[in-house]
Amino acid sequence: MMKAVVVRYPGPPEVLEWADVDTPRPGPGDVLIDVRASGVNNADLLQRQGLYPVPPDDSPLLGLECSGTISAVGSDVDGWAVGDEVCALLNGGGYAQAVAVPSTQLLAKPAELSFEEAASLPEAACTVYVNIGMLARLRPVRRSWSTAEPAVSEAWPFNGPRRSAPAY
Repeated sequence: MMKAVVVRYPGPPEVLEWADVDTPRPGPGDVLIDVRASGVNNADLLQRQGLYPVPPDDSPLLGLECSGTISAVGSDVDGWAVGDEVCALLNGGGYAQAVAVPSTQLLAKPAELSFEEAASLPEAACTVYVNIGMLARLRPVRRSWSTAEPAVSEAWPFNGPRRSAPAY
């Protein structure tokens, strides 16, 4: 068992409860993160209010990004180990003491960021990548106008640990 923020029915912030829930178990391609910090974003607020439904088969717990330390690694996971400090974009479950997440959704926590700062990185990094890399189709150059670039380039891309990417 572990503790997590639970929403039993939609409503204002007062509906949030700190309750006992089952500790998730990582599947073959997952890692288990001992959560140190969670990001808060608009989707979490909308889910709490019942305005953003949880996709089928995803965690009913709030929390779409977090940071922490890997405490267990699934049998099919390569490149990550127990003790690695990470941040992750989640399908839910980040407002808990632990969360299971596909290893492809991890970023190495940049050493210069606190766990609290790193918890806010995954959504920002995805936004930068989608808008600049995919939609605008900008190509690598030596400098970037993005204030997120130093942290993003250290942790990029999302499909493996400690790979560096060019600044856009």
